[in-house]
Amino acid sequence: MSIVAVGINHKTAPVAVREKISFNPDNLSIALQELVNSVDCKEAAILSTCNRTELYLVQDGEYTLTQERIVRWLEQHHNVPASTITPSLYWHQDQHAVNHMMRVACGLDSLVLGEPQILGQMKQAYNQAKAAGSMELVMDRLFQRTFGVAKQVRTDTEIGASAVSVAFAAVNLAKHIFASLGKARVLLVGAGETIELVAKHLYENNVGHMTVANRTLSRAENMAKQFGADVITLAQIPEMMASADIVISSTGSTLPIIGKGMVEKALTKRKHRPMFMVDLAVPRDIEEQVSDLEDVFLYTVDDLQSIIAKNLENRRKEAVLAEEIVSDQSSSFMSWLRGLNTQDTVISYRKQCLNNRDQLIEKAMQQLAANKKPEAVIAELATKLTNKFMHAPTSAIQSAAQGGELDRLVYLRDIFNIDQQE
Repeated sequence: MSIVAVGINHKTAPVAVREKISFNPDNLSIALQELVNSVDCKEAAILSTCNRTELYLVQDGEYTLTQERIVRWLEQHHNVPASTITPSLYWHQDQHAVNHMMRVACGLDSLVLGEPQILGQMKQAYNQAKAAGSMELVMDRLFQRTFGVAKQVRTDTEIGASAVSVAFAAVNLAKHIFASLGKARVLLVGAGETIELVAKHLYENNVGHMTVANRTLSRAENMAKQFGADVITLAQIPEMMASADIVISSTGSTLPIIGKGMVEKALTKRKHRPMFMVDLAVPRDIEEQVSDLEDVFLYTVDDLQSIIAKNLENRRKEAVLAEEIVSDQSSSFMSWLRGLNTQDTVISYRKQCLNNRDQLIEKAMQQLAANKKPEAVIAELATKLTNKFMHAPTSAIQSAAQGGELDRLVYLRDIFNIDQQE
């Protein structure tokens, strides 16, 4: 029994290649069933995200043949030439495959080191494989162990504690300045990806209220609906400024949108209650002179980048501890798997011996019922049982001797305890 992991990710291929072999969640069940049948594997799961597509398999076949079948299946399923796929694929087997899966779940192989979203995506892959019927004992246990490792890494290390995106860093700073975001009123300027990510982080931290200001109201409304936010135009910013405890801006404007005078008027209306302001735009959305005002905490994208650089270094240090946890747990899983293989062999051998015994006992009982002397029946039973159990070992010893396989002879003598019995 062997575990195989094969994939393509942001390190090995550009998005133009990655998108060619991504899987539609709606058709994943069919894809999994096709994969199991085409590759002739026992179990399978598929992880497909914007940054990676990976196949996880449990199979008994020859590894090289399995690789060929996987490439052929990917080629046929996605209608993409193998020459486009193969150069970007990476392959892992057995403990390397287990280790890779655990690293992925912990965010150690992610574009952003330690990001937590991948764990949720792996749980989705697990549920989809369960629903498709392509997961049994080994893959199920592997995913469960992988989830446990990811949880242990989050608990025992600080790999996910430090902000490593400007959006996350901005919200983290706000949390440090305000005792609670539950009563904070936020003004977000812009409706692009960065502001949407800021809104998402604020929403997840149960911020009191959000207002989105944008040049195009329709675009702002589409984003604001997700987070229960209000929408205003850029021209309405001055009248809203006084009620904002937090202002975060990121637009494509070539000139500042928020000037020093606008903020001064807002502070007067606020009776100099402090404001936290973050300018994520390049060029600036907020005039540089705003930082001269008392009661204003103004941070620029450069300020956040220095924080992020420091936090990334902290994550790298924590990643060393995470890698140790992964290594230990992957070794532990492989020990369990080897034990499972041994258990299967022992069960099969015992079943074979018990079947032989039962057949001979049944024949002996028939002889006794036919009034054959018990002594003769017992003697015959003992002889036949001995011959049955001796046949396979004797054949193996004779074969090794005739072939001059001395190492195998020594091995067989050790297995059957021959020297000790002498």
